[in-house]
Amino acid sequence: MSASLVNMNEKTDTATFGTGCFWCTEAIFEQLKGVLKVTSGYSGGTVAKPTYKEVCTGNTGHAECVQVVYEPAKISYDELLEVFWQVHDPTTLNRQGADVGTQYRSAIFYHNDEQKQKAEHYKAELDKSGAFNNPIVTEITPFEIFYPAEDYHQEYYQNNKGANPYCAVVIRPKLEKFQKVFAAKLKRD
Repeated sequence: MSASLVNMNEKTDTATFGTGCFWCTEAIFEQLKGVLKVTSGYSGGTVAKPTYKEVCTGNTGHAECVQVVYEPAKISYDELLEVFWQVHDPTTLNRQGADVGTQYRSAIFYHNDEQKQKAEHYKAELDKSGAFNNPIVTEITPFEIFYPAEDYHQEYYQNNKGANPYCAVVIRPKLEKFQKVFAAKLKRD
């Protein structure tokens, strides 16, 4: 983590999540108090430095992900997991809405044993509780490497909300729902 990304005087941690299209997920996690930086990118594959075009073929093994740098004193990993489980459908294998392919799988790439234990615990508890109509298929695997996506994918919603219909039809409704459910956890301007 470079000093240019976050203030090194602050205690930070990192979480990496795949919830389908990273455009939606990035826009959501950026709004949370305690989140310092969200980067769209790729994890879980076998090709070094993949391009978006390569990942979209489904042949690289990567999932579209967000990497979240956060302050545990302001937002916990448990709270990030709560958002993760609510902002996508963790019961659809290699699919989120109209997006289909292994690159759209539900995934948690844990950075340490504590993250692994918490992810597995919540997955088991949610399955047991019947919170979802179908079993959760979220992949929980060790983090190895994260490749940032191309610049035009970063802050996609912020930069394209007036120009791209996908932002109005898909991302904005997800954001509005998220903002209602997690109002107390949002950054204030």
